[in-house]
Amino acid sequence: MKNRRLRIHPVIMVLITAIYIAWPGLQASASQLPYETYYKDGFGQLVKMQAAYIPAGIIGTNVLIAKADQATDAPDKLQLNQPKDIFVDEKDHIYIADTGNNRIVHLDEQGHYIREIKVSESPLKKPSGLYVDKAGEIYVADTGNNRVVRLDPDGKLLKAFGRPESSYLPAAFKYDPVNLIVDKRGFIYVTTLGAYQGLVQLDPEGNFISFFGPNKVAFSLFDAFKRFFYTREMYQRELKKLPGAIANSTIDNNGFIYTVTKEIQTDQVKKLNIAGLDQLKGKGEFAAQQPVRSYGEFFHYFQRGISPQLNDITVDSDGNMTVIDSVWNIISQYDLNGNLLFFWGGDVITATSKTGVVKTPAAIAGNSKGELLVLDNVNNLIQVLRLSEFGHLVHEANQLTQEGRYEQSEPLWSEVHRLNAQYTPALIGLAKAAYKKEDYARAEKLFYQAGVVGGYSESFWQNRLKWFQSHFGLLMNIALALGIAYLLWNAFARKLRLKRKWSAKPRPKHLPAEQLKHVFYLIKHPVDGFYAIRYENKAGFVSSLILFGLAAASYGYMQAGTSFIFNPAVHAGIDILPIAVQFIGIWLGWVVSNYLISSLLRGEGRFRDVFYSSSYALFPIILIGIPVTLLSNVLTLNELAIFQFLRLFIVLWVVWLFIWMVQGIHNYTFIEAIFIIVLSLLALTMIVILIFILISLSIELVNFINSLYQEVIIR
Repeated sequence: MKNRRLRIHPVIMVLITAIYIAWPGLQASASQLPYETYYKDGFGQLVKMQAAYIPAGIIGTNVLIAKADQATDAPDKLQLNQPKDIFVDEKDHIYIADTGNNRIVHLDEQGHYIREIKVSESPLKKPSGLYVDKAGEIYVADTGNNRVVRLDPDGKLLKAFGRPESSYLPAAFKYDPVNLIVDKRGFIYVTTLGAYQGLVQLDPEGNFISFFGPNKVAFSLFDAFKRFFYTREMYQRELKKLPGAIANSTIDNNGFIYTVTKEIQTDQVKKLNIAGLDQLKGKGEFAAQQPVRSYGEFFHYFQRGISPQLNDITVDSDGNMTVIDSVWNIISQYDLNGNLLFFWGGDVITATSKTGVVKTPAAIAGNSKGELLVLDNVNNLIQVLRLSEFGHLVHEANQLTQEGRYEQSEPLWSEVHRLNAQYTPALIGLAKAAYKKEDYARAEKLFYQAGVVGGYSESFWQNRLKWFQSHFGLLMNIALALGIAYLLWNAFARKLRLKRKWSAKPRPKHLPAEQLKHVFYLIKHPVDGFYAIRYENKAGFVSSLILFGLAAASYGYMQAGTSFIFNPAVHAGIDILPIAVQFIGIWLGWVVSNYLISSLLRGEGRFRDVFYSSSYALFPIILIGIPVTLLSNVLTLNELAIFQFLRLFIVLWVVWLFIWMVQGIHNYTFIEAIFIIVLSLLALTMIVILIFILISLSIELVNFINSLYQEVIIR
């Protein structure tokens, strides 16, 4: 494909020029914001960046309500009371579920008061959620009355939907609607309080259809253990393990339903199609590093102890998802595939309503201008945030990239990269543009800088193909020459081989060099080889130490030298020291535990035999591990099965060698060897636990002595 010259539209050029001129002022104003904006890549590395959204005002503190006699009576101010939900319709009119005042408040696009809706014919009681369809009909989750009401555009009651009658609903099911959405067919999806079964799907007449989009119960290794060993009676006494309950939902123009769930660690956000299948699974630029996705961000490492609790979500016209966290008061924004764009938040000062800072975010909505409206139900107001020039640039560039218009997005991403060289989405956008233009070398470099495995693998595959095509003739000539040389050597080897004169002096036996050669005999005859180590002294301390050192070095090289495609952690850097300490510690623990267990159960091996044999059993790590690691640097994701098979083969070979080792040096049968290995691993686990306990007690003792010393010094 020929590279086409990129034509930059005049509008884009004007936009970039305006940003360039206005940027110093924008940067200065961004530095005065009451919150900070960050980006986090697939490796968890935080990048502080320019503000994507800036405060645009507050709604709710100065909203005036005109009285009947406007000439004589002064207007009152709108007083919200613990509002729970906000909705923005197609005209950008704002609807607020004023829960504490048992009403719906209707404002225009400027935030001016229009009316209140209380449904006089059947008053609302603690309404918590609302939805307005294209026809202007208003749906309200009337929580206090345990119902959903449907109102006409004038606020008159059309229909009330109580608890649906259906044999598919459990008798113990509690129907407390807190939020709802309506699709184009008129089907209602109700979020109920604590409903772990999923959204309650109703038809336009209020009849129960099914539960929609439920979460799955997390299944751990301990649950598998209980399933295998517990009796029915023991299971019945267990507390039921329930999935997370959906906290809120929204729907976009394409009919996709988005849900957010609290009290779970992963997959808190779902994008569901009409069949209830999550469309975010397996997507995202960092899917290789994050097979299990987590949504909701935090600034500091110590915040990992308390997971973010997402309680609402909004989706703009481009599919960008914005969620709010009620624990850390952080707003996070993701694109339509779940890739993080940016997140921001600030310290909350008690009893203040600083512009841009939300004390307790209860709900979020967006309007047609791209603004975000965040409802603060403690300060009883709405914070309005508008896109900064930087945020608008990122949105426009990302939208072009998502549509596959990579070349048109390149100048925008270049400007974003100029403004913030550490912003990973800009690198990804530029890499995709380079790949589109068949500049695979640059694409490979950019994808690596961004840490994107899939794009890097595709670019590397193209570069590898080009290299093979350009060097195919040379490679074939080399292969042909080697083949001819091999055939000539086989034909004339006997005639050309000279007899070597060996010294009559007998060679010393069992030197380290000779002992190292024994490892090749051991590979062919493992049981006999280990038996020879025990009874024929075929191994020594020096040779064993050499093999163990080489195995440890090979293992470290496997961790740090494997290609980025198969080990994305190398992008952020590998610390070899902890890996080496862990490898040596586990190996020494195995030697000690196996010797102790075998000594108690008539094992014939001495401590040095276990030490020597355990070193020799690690030889496959040296023999195959290094070549496989080197091979990984010329493979792509298309050859992942080959790489995984070779790595698995190393593990299985080492395991079998350890089994044959226990057989050979301790003189056990195969079944006895398996049993001894299991007991040795249990003993190793106990040793590790005891070491941790000893370290913890030692630290406590040191702290106690230090506190006594401080007490004496102070007195």
